[in-house]
Amino acid sequence: MSEIKYIDTHAHVNINAFKDDYQAVISKCADEGVAIVNVGTQQDTSKRAVELAMEADNCFAIVGLHPVHTSASYHDEQELGENMKGFTSRGEKFDAAYYRELVRNEKVVAIGECGLDYYRLQTDTKAVQEEAFVAQIELANELGLPLMIHTRDAKGNSASAKAEAGVGNVYDDTYEILKTHAKVPGNVHFYAGTWEQARKFFDIGFTVSFTGVITFAKDYEEVVRSAPLSMIHAETDCPYVAPVPYRGQRSEPWMVKEVYKKIAEIRGEDEEVVRAQLVENSKRLYRI
Repeated sequence: MSEIKYIDTHAHVNINAFKDDYQAVISKCADEGVAIVNVGTQQDTSKRAVELAMEADNCFAIVGLHPVHTSASYHDEQELGENMKGFTSRGEKFDAAYYRELVRNEKVVAIGECGLDYYRLQTDTKAVQEEAFVAQIELANELGLPLMIHTRDAKGNSASAKAEAGVGNVYDDTYEILKTHAKVPGNVHFYAGTWEQARKFFDIGFTVSFTGVITFAKDYEEVVRSAPLSMIHAETDCPYVAPVPYRGQRSEPWMVKEVYKKIAEIRGEDEEVVRAQLVENSKRLYRI
């Protein structure tokens, strides 16, 4: 790929959903000037992200442990295969030595996705998530790498759901942990918090990123419009949430162009100016 025109800052071509055609997808992205940052969710998918980064010039890797994999939790077959349909996670304990070894590859650009996930949280798993989160922040601090942050609120975001799980707002809790422990910058991916919460993340050097959801939902437009252009990114989180006009299809990294376009539209700014700045933002944070 001769020129990076777009960067999908959070993709999962490294998971089962792309096992049959990942090479074709990566090749299409290269032809269209799209660089891909594949994000690990546990040891297997992190290793796979590194393998793809070694295989393709337009791929980079982020390695780490997703909060849903720190204890018994539901997940879907798109990540780990048909034989694991509706499986119960093995409950991986974060192994810093394993991930430190993966980071030896120069195309690993961050640690994550780590953070807090309250969507199907049970009371006794909150402490386990926090322990793994802090351990990954400490590894990022040690290695001087940025963080890729996962945040998802309680199911339905209801007060009763949060009370039942013994948690508060996931963005507030995530912010407090980062403010206390992080000595490196990072990105809060698939941002769905408020403008006030976003400002707090900006204040401690964390950016936010938006997915294809902004092409069909208006919930996030205040943040998209109000945030400094230098503090935001575009992503797909593929294979999930394909943007308009590809709704209902498997999301792929080249579709990130629609997210760039929508960000410019919401902000009322020149599409080329926004494109160039978002690419620069990603290059700056991940040293691409």
